[in-house]
Amino acid sequence: MNTLPTTVVGDAYTSSHHWNLLCNLVDLDNRMAGQQGEVEGAELVGEAFEKHGLRNASITEFEIPGWWRGSSSLTVEHDRTHEFDAQHETVALPGTPSGDVTAELVDVGDGLPADFEERDVEGKLVMASSLTPDDYGRWIHRAEKYGAAVRGGAVGFLFRNHLDGNLPPTGSIGNENGPGDIPAVGVSREVGHRLVRYCEDGETTARLTVDCRNEPTNSRNIEAVIGPDTDEEVLVTAHVDAHDVGEGANDNGVGTVLVAEIGRLLAEMEDELETMVRCLVFGAEEVGLYGAYHWAETRDTGSVKCIFNMDGAGYSRTADVHTHGFGAIGEAFEEVRDELGVPVEINTGIRPHSDHWPFVQKGVAGAQARSIADDSGRGWGHTHGDTLDKLDRRDLRDLAVVFTAGVVKLAEEDRKIEPKSVAEIREATVEQGFEEGMRNSGSWPFEDGEIDADEKTDASAETTAEGDR
Repeated sequence: MNTLPTTVVGDAYTSSHHWNLLCNLVDLDNRMAGQQGEVEGAELVGEAFEKHGLRNASITEFEIPGWWRGSSSLTVEHDRTHEFDAQHETVALPGTPSGDVTAELVDVGDGLPADFEERDVEGKLVMASSLTPDDYGRWIHRAEKYGAAVRGGAVGFLFRNHLDGNLPPTGSIGNENGPGDIPAVGVSREVGHRLVRYCEDGETTARLTVDCRNEPTNSRNIEAVIGPDTDEEVLVTAHVDAHDVGEGANDNGVGTVLVAEIGRLLAEMEDELETMVRCLVFGAEEVGLYGAYHWAETRDTGSVKCIFNMDGAGYSRTADVHTHGFGAIGEAFEEVRDELGVPVEINTGIRPHSDHWPFVQKGVAGAQARSIADDSGRGWGHTHGDTLDKLDRRDLRDLAVVFTAGVVKLAEEDRKIEPKSVAEIREATVEQGFEEGMRNSGSWPFEDGEIDADEKTDASAETTAEGDR
């Protein structure tokens, strides 16, 4: 079993490389997919790879459905006219079309399937909470609630935050080929509470206006390698893009800079690596996992021993690794936990969101690495509050050690990490309750009908899912 040299651990605990890069990323105007800030962010990552001694650094462009924010407003008639058009009162959801609609405002509570079945939303402006009740059994994605409103004939959609702080939530609701069907905005819990009260008082008319631009643009993947030139490779990944309403510090600036830091630390022990490691930062995750899908569909995934993807790692220094049932990945991090004497949570369940999913859905071994705290739900993510001041550089140092130690073990030549069949991944996705929600949100990636249980992943397999936004 390989362990990190004490010199590498010491370097990691005194490093400011990741924090300095994170400061540079959050200081960009915004890193929205396909926009100038994402371009500049990609260049910063590429420069860091080269500075840290990684080989063959490159940036690859690919086309995506682009979206640019304009203005949005909500006007409600309740006893008198109430206008919600100040900054941060309404935030258009990426992928929304422009629109100007006036209709009755209807609140569907948590936006569960039963909530839509019980309400007539045709021709209405529909509002749903971002909350999924703890006892419901599965998470209801924003896109599923939006899709239910569209299928019910709604003319507009309001997504109200369930967390305090006057923070309207954002998040993509577009589809694979371009904008969604009806205009959509996020509103804060506080504004949402007020609107719910109006709806409870009686029929309430509202006007929603959204001005935005939808047109094709290009995003970018950034990659470089470290270690021996082997047939197999371990992918260490994150995404550089972020929603334009905040700084994208945690989501996913932290993941991005940890990829660069892991590469830097591995360069110090390159001769000890037994399998090539590819540091790979994707673009356009927030609007449909486009960068990850582009890589998985244009490269030989048969050479990927496993993918280790970091997303949502800025909550604390306690690592949380989701293995998707690939036991060998869990065993590697159990060893890290025991050797370092630090807490590492290991979960075996499916997480069909973020940049590991285009690989895992094909049967490629993969994990998502996060960090957890008592209040580490979505938290500040996808809001104006996702800013650098919420983070602690000491957390990055601890996580860099844990994750680098894990990657070294995943790269061990004699550590076998077997892929799964597509049928096995599909079965686990169904058994863990994700099928209904993914079908409802248009992100179900599997073919209907029988799949041979012995069928293994194929780099040319067609994929249709959009994934998380």
